[in-house]
Amino acid sequence: MTAAAGTPPNSTPTPLGSINSVPQLALSKATASAQGYNDGSTTGKYATYLKLFSGEMFKAYESACIAKGTVQNRTLTNGKSMQFIFTGRMQADYHVPGTPILGSGDPPVAEKTIVMDDLLISSAFVYDLDETLAHYSLRGEISKKIGYALAEAYDKKIFRTVALAAREAHPITAAPGPEPGGSTIALGANNEFNAQALVDGFFEAASILDEKNVPREGRFAVLSPRQYYALVSQVDSNILNRDYGNTQGDLNSGQGLYEIAGISIKRSNNLPFMLGGGSVAAVDGENNWYGGDFSKHAGLIYQKDAAGVVTGIGPSVQTTGSDVKTMYQGDIIVGRLAMGAGTLNPAAAIELWAADTVAYA
Repeated sequence: MTAAAGTPPNSTPTPLGSINSVPQLALSKATASAQGYNDGSTTGKYATYLKLFSGEMFKAYESACIAKGTVQNRTLTNGKSMQFIFTGRMQADYHVPGTPILGSGDPPVAEKTIVMDDLLISSAFVYDLDETLAHYSLRGEISKKIGYALAEAYDKKIFRTVALAAREAHPITAAPGPEPGGSTIALGANNEFNAQALVDGFFEAASILDEKNVPREGRFAVLSPRQYYALVSQVDSNILNRDYGNTQGDLNSGQGLYEIAGISIKRSNNLPFMLGGGSVAAVDGENNWYGGDFSKHAGLIYQKDAAGVVTGIGPSVQTTGSDVKTMYQGDIIVGRLAMGAGTLNPAAAIELWAADTVAYA
């Protein structure tokens, strides 16, 4: 091969505008066989960087933490676990004249200990050049995703714990007990999305909680989004909230249903039956039990005393310092959470089952 005039022998000239061409990966020019920037290319290193366009960047659906505040929450410092005390009922007796009152009718007492799980983390590395070339806030976006990951893990633990509470007997069994345990309501086989069955389940749950003298304040239901919208669209509008919007309640915005039978309704994609598979096994790092067979699970109705959470390190985000940034030309972003959850008062927990009868494995 003969070199062009003015070109040193045994060299290949670099086309104008392609100083970063393969093997250096071009930003402005590439051939069909090159892996640099090319309109429509998905394999190049810079394929996702700046393209001038009109519109918005699509984001994946992000569910916020909704379980926080619906159960008992305690902050744990200088310890590995927290003790919760239960007191049972007391009796009233008639006094016999001349008999001393000795205060011998103390209520029966039981305890429940919730321990801390291992540190839960979610992390990512942000390369400085990536952040410079990206046309959106890469660091902020990653931080939000880390937060959502921690919120998802939090919700999963709480909802499984409440479901397990609904299957437990009360820890106080002494006289004048035993105290009532958890309850399950069978909606009928394959009725998890049957709106009328769900409404009937709500009123049955309210009756059960009232009969167990569970406080009316702080009652919650957690359903899947599909269950919620089935309630809004399939059931007569007399259950819709009419304080907002037109005579349909706030049906047009999809926010028309706030509560049934005094039970506030929340939506989540983190209920046990939505996570694939029927059984949940223990995971390394979990020092409390969150597993079980949830194949028939169809939602939760509970009062905040049903479960408890101990938090050692609240959700927080850490970023590496200048030494790491200089060495790796980027930052490590770490989200962390240290918490543990356990059942407390099973009388306050009700699990909905998509079955004709309820039977635990």
